[in-house]
Amino acid sequence: MTRLHRQGSSPVTIAIELAQYAAARTVAAFVSPFDPDQNLETARLVGRVYARCSSRRRERARTGVARAFPMLDIDTQRRIVDTSIGHMFGLFMVDAFAMPRTVGHENWHERVQVGNVGRAMHHLTSDKPCLFVTGHIGNWEILGYVLALIGFQMTALARPLDNRFLNDWLLGVRQKTGLRVITKWGATDEIQKVIEDGGKVGFIADQNAGPDGLFVPYFSRLASTYKSIPLLALRYEIPVVCGYARRVDNAFRYELRVTDVIEPGDWANAEDPVLYIGARFNRAIEWMVRESPEQYLWVHRRWNSRPKHEREGQPMPARLEKKLAALPWMTPALLADLGRPIDAPSDPAALMHPGAPQALDPRFRVNVQRPQGA
Repeated sequence: MTRLHRQGSSPVTIAIELAQYAAARTVAAFVSPFDPDQNLETARLVGRVYARCSSRRRERARTGVARAFPMLDIDTQRRIVDTSIGHMFGLFMVDAFAMPRTVGHENWHERVQVGNVGRAMHHLTSDKPCLFVTGHIGNWEILGYVLALIGFQMTALARPLDNRFLNDWLLGVRQKTGLRVITKWGATDEIQKVIEDGGKVGFIADQNAGPDGLFVPYFSRLASTYKSIPLLALRYEIPVVCGYARRVDNAFRYELRVTDVIEPGDWANAEDPVLYIGARFNRAIEWMVRESPEQYLWVHRRWNSRPKHEREGQPMPARLEKKLAALPWMTPALLADLGRPIDAPSDPAALMHPGAPQALDPRFRVNVQRPQGA
C-alpha cells in the first residue's frame, strides 16, 4: 500500500482499480475453458449491444468512417462501425486472455500466418536497428508478441494503462515471450539506447499527437502525428517498417502483413524529410485501414487536433502547401481536399492514389489501393 500512496492515489481510486482488475480476472477465468472462437461470438454480441447503447461514440466513429470512405452510404458506414466495435470487444474480452495460453513456440503457426512480409524480412533478421510502425488495427498486441516468440528481439513503446493492476497484468502477458515493453513517459533515452545497441523498436503510431504534433495527410485531411518517429529515423538513418496483424475469418487467427518499408534512401532528396517520413507511414497505416476497415479503432479521435491555420480560420500556408505538393504520391485532388475544413465533405476521388492497382472489398464495397511503392 505504501507504493500506491507514494503514487498519489486515494483509497477510493485504489478500490475502484482493484474492482476493475477483479472483474477482468473474473472474465478471464470464465472464458478460459471455452474455445476462443466461441468466445469471440459472445464478445461480438456484447459489442453490438454496446454500440446500440453508446450512440454518441457510435456516431463519432461513423463520422470518421464517413471522412475516410465518403463513397459509402450511411448504412454501410454504420455496419463498419458496429463490426469494428465487435472486433475490439473480441480483442479485449477474448484475445488478450487466450493469447498467452494458446499461442506458444510449438503451435504459434496454427494461429498466426506470415503473409507478405518479404520486404521486411531483411530488417527483421538483420543485426542493425530499425523502427516498426503499426496502428490500432487488427491485433497490435499479438504482433509484437509473436515476433518476439519466434526469435526477433523487439522493444515496444506503450502507453501505460490508468489502472496499475491491469497494467501490471497486461505487461506480464506482453513480456512473456521476450518482448520488452517500455512506457512513453521519459522513454527517449531508453529508446535511443535500444537503437544504438542495434535493437528494433515498435510504435503504435496512429494516435492524435495534439496541436503541436506534425500534421500530415490521413484520409484526405491533415492529422496530427508524433515527430519522434521521423526524428529517430533521420538521426540514426534507419528504415521504418509498417505492418499489422489482420484477423482472419472472424476467428482467433491472424495474418502478419507489411504495407510499406521506408528506406533511408527514400527521403534523401525530400524537401522536408520529417514531413515525408511522417506522411508516408501514415499513408501506410491508411492502407491497413483500407484493407481491413472493420478492424480499425474508429472510436478514437484521430483528427481531433487541428493545425494552427485551421484553428485561426486561415487558408493553408503557401509553404506547407508547397511541401505537401512535393510528396511523390500527392495529387491535385488530394491537395485540394487537404485544404478543406475538417467537417466539409471529402472528395471521393481525392482518396485514390494514382499508379497502383485497385481492389474491391466485397464486404463493404470499399475501393482500396495499395500505396505506390508498397
